[in-house]
Amino acid sequence: MDLLTQGLLGGALALSAAPRKESRLAAVIGFAAALVADADVLIDVADDSLLQIEYHRHFSHALVFIPLGALLAAAVLWPLLRRQLGFATIYLYALLGYATAGVLDACTSYGTHLLWPFSETRVAWSIIAIIDPVFTLLLLSGLVLGWRRRRPGPARTALLLASSYLLFGLWQHHEALEAAQALAERRGHTAERLLVKPTIANLVLWRSIYSSGDRFYVDAIRIGPGPERIYPGVSAPAFDLERDLPGLPTNSLQALDIERFTALSEGFVAADPRRDGVLIDIRYSMLPTSIAPMWGLDVKVASATQHARFELYRDRPDNYRELFIAMLLGRELPE
Repeated sequence: MDLLTQGLLGGALALSAAPRKESRLAAVIGFAAALVADADVLIDVADDSLLQIEYHRHFSHALVFIPLGALLAAAVLWPLLRRQLGFATIYLYALLGYATAGVLDACTSYGTHLLWPFSETRVAWSIIAIIDPVFTLLLLSGLVLGWRRRRPGPARTALLLASSYLLFGLWQHHEALEAAQALAERRGHTAERLLVKPTIANLVLWRSIYSSGDRFYVDAIRIGPGPERIYPGVSAPAFDLERDLPGLPTNSLQALDIERFTALSEGFVAADPRRDGVLIDIRYSMLPTSIAPMWGLDVKVASATQHARFELYRDRPDNYRELFIAMLLGRELPE
């Protein structure tokens, strides 16, 4: 999730386990340690933009890495806090904070390599959006109250409420998945692969993506409370190397980059209909009924000996906000 929420969860968990006299320091240590896992963004090579994406939420978020990650966090914090706490105590609070990083990111749709090195599969439960203000405010209120009162009670209550919110997301995910499956069946499609994921900042409006034959189908599904509705989206053909990038040597560096991008996108790759030579991860778009990309891989057939470029996009219609709110509230879409 976003860095603030990641830190708040780590701080709240550490504070919830601390005695009163150590509560504030525990919160600081847990908050800081929870952020250390995302230092993987520093892994970067100038001429290979895919490398940073491959290693983001990778080994540093794995369960087996938690003790070492906590040790790194404690080693950084110990010179600053050694007059207040012993190293073992700092390590304990860092361990609690760091342990939240991979698990929380696994709750999102982007996922993380939680089971590395035993599995390279990204674990993505898709039960909460990467940014969710309700979840964040629950943790923030518990951490602030616990800090002010120097007591673990508010943090424990916030953790309980936040856990309940994730369980609600799990239920909503189940309902959205069933609705998406029923939609595919009504269309006479066999959903060979089907994903649903919450849209930004809520657990009501979901994005559905499924593949049938050689096409992807994208729709928005609103799951209660309130009216449940399907907002039909668009479809696009799955990426085909010979059709979409004719002339690209199959053993070229850029062809290998396409394989890497396809693995990162779990195979949900299509050619961008508006940009020549750009492949997009069709799982993500600003609007849940659209395939306008949030990122993609820019492939240059004439430069096959160089790496393809991973690019960020923020395509959205002019009335994006109006459309999104209408779907979120279960209303008819504006013309």
